[in-house]
Amino acid sequence: MSANLLEIKNLRIEFPGKDESFAAVRNISFTLAKGETLGIVGESGSGKSITALSLMGLLPGGGKQTSGEIWFQGKGFDQAQDLSEASPQVRRRLRGDRLSMIFQEPMTSLNPVIRCGEQVAESLMVHEGLSKAEAISRTKKLFEEVRLTDPERILQSYPHQLSGGQRQRVMIAMALASRPDILIADEPTTALDVTVQSAILSLFKDLRESIGSGVIFISHDLGVIAELADRVLIMRKGEIVESGKVEEVFSNPKHPYTKALLACRPPLDRQLKRLPTVELFEKGNSDISVAAAKKQAAVSPADLEARRRFLSGQPPMLEARGLKVRFPSGKNWLGKPVSWVNAVDEVDLSIRAGECLGLVGESGSGKTTLGRTLLGLQKADGGALSFMDQEIDSAGEEHWARLRKDMQIVFQDPYGSLNPRMTVGDAVAEPIRTHRNGLSKKDTADKALELMLKTGLGKEHFNRYPFQLSGGQRQRACIARALAVEPRFLVCDEPVSALDVSVQAQILNLLSALKEEFGLTYLFISHDLSVVKFISDRIMVMQNGKVIEQGDPAEIYSHPQHPYTRKLIAAIPKKIDRF
Repeated sequence: MSANLLEIKNLRIEFPGKDESFAAVRNISFTLAKGETLGIVGESGSGKSITALSLMGLLPGGGKQTSGEIWFQGKGFDQAQDLSEASPQVRRRLRGDRLSMIFQEPMTSLNPVIRCGEQVAESLMVHEGLSKAEAISRTKKLFEEVRLTDPERILQSYPHQLSGGQRQRVMIAMALASRPDILIADEPTTALDVTVQSAILSLFKDLRESIGSGVIFISHDLGVIAELADRVLIMRKGEIVESGKVEEVFSNPKHPYTKALLACRPPLDRQLKRLPTVELFEKGNSDISVAAAKKQAAVSPADLEARRRFLSGQPPMLEARGLKVRFPSGKNWLGKPVSWVNAVDEVDLSIRAGECLGLVGESGSGKTTLGRTLLGLQKADGGALSFMDQEIDSAGEEHWARLRKDMQIVFQDPYGSLNPRMTVGDAVAEPIRTHRNGLSKKDTADKALELMLKTGLGKEHFNRYPFQLSGGQRQRACIARALAVEPRFLVCDEPVSALDVSVQAQILNLLSALKEEFGLTYLFISHDLSVVKFISDRIMVMQNGKVIEQGDPAEIYSHPQHPYTRKLIAAIPKKIDRF
């Protein structure tokens, strides 16, 4: 094995199916050296996480390694050992000690009823044989090492009392507790704000240097991989379609799928009409370059100016003046609030008919609360709202009920916003039945199917349940349902943040096309400035409940005025744009 910590040879993982087994990973091979970071990129279902779980001996749902070898040589090993032949006892001894894994969602990986300090200390007591007092002391040092401020408080905190970034740091501390030979990170920054993501990536770089572990970093974000990895594997449908040094693969991609992943990322240096998709590179265009695909889709300065002139002549559709929403932050022993936090603090905004206003900010900035307040889903504590020149009585439920047909929302989590007991066709048809009482059952079903087809779903999806669809298909179903009542105004609350980059491109293209076809007006909420820049006519930046900056997307990116906006832009991974 020479200097390699890990060598995978012809690994194949199968899962039982209804009629026959299904190969989730097909004969893949790769190596990992000490101190090296290997990036694995691919969409959901590509096999990247299954590959990592097979290394840990944690295959779910009857998954089985049917062929191949997993050679590992770490501390305490005189020679390499094939882990696929190792006993369960050996795998358990290695797991969490020589092989550690950081999962995507720390809230589900951490025990909600055990304090964070105790959870990390438990790992040290099991693998290092430390006493409880020694383990707690070591845990505090680990928390300091992963840059957790106030480690004493974190030791005594439960997972729900921490932010997403803090929980992820606790998971990293737990994974590093025994100074493993190999650290596997499975999408550790996907759900985090861009500034928190930047801090976690910086932490990974420093820790890699200090402990010398080999790192396998799994992500669907090529920008993150470009910042961190030495080599990259591109996986699709269980196979490695391209691999090599990051600089070589990203600067000169060979496979059409690799080109598509690079091309469908929303660029920050230019405005595109549509984002290139995987289909563009696979349907007779495999020779087209990433640069050529983006050039073909670029918007001319004349078209941008024409769009600005058009919007300047449109009347305001929705306006807010001095809008204020507050939540109790402290209560006395009787349960009466004694202190408050201003989630939305004296916000003024105006959205013109046909415009897409992008709303950017980190978690806790107030952007989702503002969007829900504009729709009457959250009661305002002050200020005034008007829609189509009509004042809105924010306290009147009947008033909001009349407006519900004209104002809809697409939520971040499509699976959570669809009824798991209803077929997709019924979910789309339900608002039609509610708001269009005159339609027959057949006409309602036909209208629902028409909307599904328009949003990219097929007839075969009509009678399927949400769990039978992919993430992108579920989001399309939610968009079709929102359009069912023919709204004028649509709030899109982080509608693509949980999607793979290729699916994200499809949904963004779909939303852009629907805006033009139906004359929709959008409030598009996101923490991803590149996504907002692509789809928006204008951007507003929120921090601590206040709008701190707004203006033209290109101008804000090129010349941000507020320090917070500059911080957001500086945190965006930019190394990939140099390839």
